[in-house]
Amino acid sequence: MQASTSPSSSPGSNNNEPGRARRQRLRTRLIAARDAISVTEHADRSRAIEATLCALLARMMPSVVGFCWPVRSEFDARPLLTAWLPGARERRAALPAVTDLQGPLEFRLWTPDSALAPDLCGIPAPVARIAATPDLLLIPLVGFDAAGFRIGYGGGYFDRTLAVMCPRPYAIGVGFELCRVVDVEPEPHDVRLDAIVTESGLVFEASRQGG
Repeated sequence: MQASTSPSSSPGSNNNEPGRARRQRLRTRLIAARDAISVTEHADRSRAIEATLCALLARMMPSVVGFCWPVRSEFDARPLLTAWLPGARERRAALPAVTDLQGPLEFRLWTPDSALAPDLCGIPAPVARIAATPDLLLIPLVGFDAAGFRIGYGGGYFDRTLAVMCPRPYAIGVGFELCRVVDVEPEPHDVRLDAIVTESGLVFEASRQGG
């Protein structure tokens, strides 16, 4: 979803092309590896992720949890949140919707019974535009490193969204260990996550990394 670089782009933009090409190759490889996980292994890894996220939700006690509709072999947070929503106090969940290809995401109230329709990227989003601002956000990972930076699909939606949300929600990256890389080599616009969860547990938390 990012704007393409034309021949008339500035020299500064052209200088970044090798980095973008490298990241795209890495993205392609990591998605292919994730897609290759068997159904059984995916379910086993997902259960381990759910257990860690369940403990984090109990510890942090958020009011509104934002998550993403699962695509391309991602972890599916719907069972976790369906079980989490009923509680002694009000709990809500929200799904993002892309309404502007160059803008931030719009979060809409979600329940297991919500009517859905594709957003501008073709991903299901609640039809009812009932705003729900997350104080905790589960963000899918294509790749991640030990410093808390992520690789997404290249659209920049979460970076733009986190940059303008005030107060910023606690952002947890969620993915599988095979998504781990030595160094994402973040660009200036990349926003570091607050925590990362994989089937190995809580593998990164900014407060424990001096950040």
